Amino acid sequence: MKIAVLGSGLMGKEAARDLCQSPGVTKVTLADIDKEKAEKVVKQLDSPILSAASLDAGNEQELGDFISNYDVIINALFYSFNEIVAKKAIDAGVHSVDLGGHIGHMTDRVLKLKDKANAAGVTIIPDLGVAPGMINILSGYGAGKLEKLKAIRLYVGGIPVQPEPPFEYNHVFSMEGVFDHYTDPSLIIRNGMKQEIPSLSEIEKVYFDRFGPLEAFHTAGGTSTLSHSFPQVETLEYKTIRYPGHAEKFKLLVDLNLTRNDYFVDIKGRNVSPREVFLKVLDPIVDLKDKDDAVLLRVKVTGEKDGLTETFSYEMTTFKDRTNNVTAMARATANTISVVAQMLGNGTITKRGVYPPEQIVPGNNYIAEMAKRGVTIHESRQTKEILK
Repeated sequence: MKIAVLGSGLMGKEAARDLCQSPGVTKVTLADIDKEKAEKVVKQLDSPILSAASLDAGNEQELGDFISNYDVIINALFYSFNEIVAKKAIDAGVHSVDLGGHIGHMTDRVLKLKDKANAAGVTIIPDLGVAPGMINILSGYGAGKLEKLKAIRLYVGGIPVQPEPPFEYNHVFSMEGVFDHYTDPSLIIRNGMKQEIPSLSEIEKVYFDRFGPLEAFHTAGGTSTLSHSFPQVETLEYKTIRYPGHAEKFKLLVDLNLTRNDYFVDIKGRNVSPREVFLKVLDPIVDLKDKDDAVLLRVKVTGEKDGLTETFSYEMTTFKDRTNNVTAMARATANTISVVAQMLGNGTITKRGVYPPEQIVPGNNYIAEMAKRGVTIHESRQTKEILK
């Protein structure tokens, strides 16, 4: 199969690395508006099936012509390109996957292309990172084992292995995204009712192998498309994992309006965004640099089957790949999108249209493929009698 990766940033690079090591993939092209950047990555990865290409994804004609040469497109560009890449893939009759982007309802706009994709015999799957992405696949896998789904509880965190003050945190993706997750309200379902609650709230202690105690608290965006896929669920909650004390410190910063993107102050006649100033101050302090990170994930899916209450739990702890100097977050994210892209290319996934991951990615295949890449997801099952 021939697969193109759009964008030669960290996630694009690592997706290309996995594709080049995967049987059945015969050609990989890494495309970027900056061809020299793509060529540098190609030289580093040093694979006979990998090449670089120049692509201006903002030029619709150029984008469409390029896409038509491949079986599957991995879109690792900024989320603002997700809709146009999906549209051009449908026009070209080519499958496509992306890393998601709920800002501005981008994923919702991609999902609205379902009928066009189905008519074209094409499959589009958005939101294929960790959260959203991995958590969606595992939620759908667990839900499929139940007769009646009742609750989905999600816990995810990218944290440094050796925390340092003041926040005991180092960012593994955009700090702007972190600010949005901490500032915007969190959508949850409780007692069957959708509601919004403040982010950084309802802190609870959690423990993982080699880590603990940690804290988990609500943040925005994590439930992604799950509330639409499982509208009858009684409980749906997503919490971010950090070292103890993190939420309280950031709550103060949020309350001081230092993270809002719609707040400005006048300083000597100039309109200044405290958020932009804070980002500049904070970014070098929380830069991961060459330190080790870990990604912790727990998905708990509860419901009824054969007259019993059953909970299927999925748990993962993934560390940095020191050999290739790949962060844990990049390993979990890039391998997820690469694995699913290959499922489209090799015929494992046959449904056509646009689907969120929980509705279309086979969880058993996904878990097996991730394990081959050193990202191990453990499944456990707990059964109780239903109390009358």
